[in-house]
Amino acid sequence: MIMHPQFHYEDVEVGSEIPSLEKNPTTQQLVKYAGASGDFYQIHYDKDYALGNGLPGVIIHGALKNAFLGQLMTDFAGAQGTLRRLAVQYRGMDQPGEKLIARGRVTRKAVEGGEHVVECEIWLENSKGDKNTTGTAIVVLPTRAG
Repeated sequence: MIMHPQFHYEDVEVGSEIPSLEKNPTTQQLVKYAGASGDFYQIHYDKDYALGNGLPGVIIHGALKNAFLGQLMTDFAGAQGTLRRLAVQYRGMDQPGEKLIARGRVTRKAVEGGEHVVECEIWLENSKGDKNTTGTAIVVLPTRAG
């Protein structure tokens, strides 16, 4: 198990970058994800079917890309934090065999109802620098004071 550092509310400022997360999805991962999620649409594992439907080849499940961004944010929140909200938009297709980097930036900090809330813009960036999946997330972080 990989241990991630625990960020505290005091550690981040508006504009702070979230530590990035690299993903290297494979066709095998897509097949496993299809089995776990029940999404067996052939465009995610059958190259000929995908090509026959005008796609450049097999494409990554949108929900899997959402999960990558979810992992980015739960890693950031740490064991003592909480992911409160995650919302993404799919703006383009990505293919297995292409490295994806999950990134994010703090856009707002506030104390709401006694909780230390951090809002972020998040995205997946492919090797060309395209942001085909973008979104927002809200985490609650612990404070150093406890």
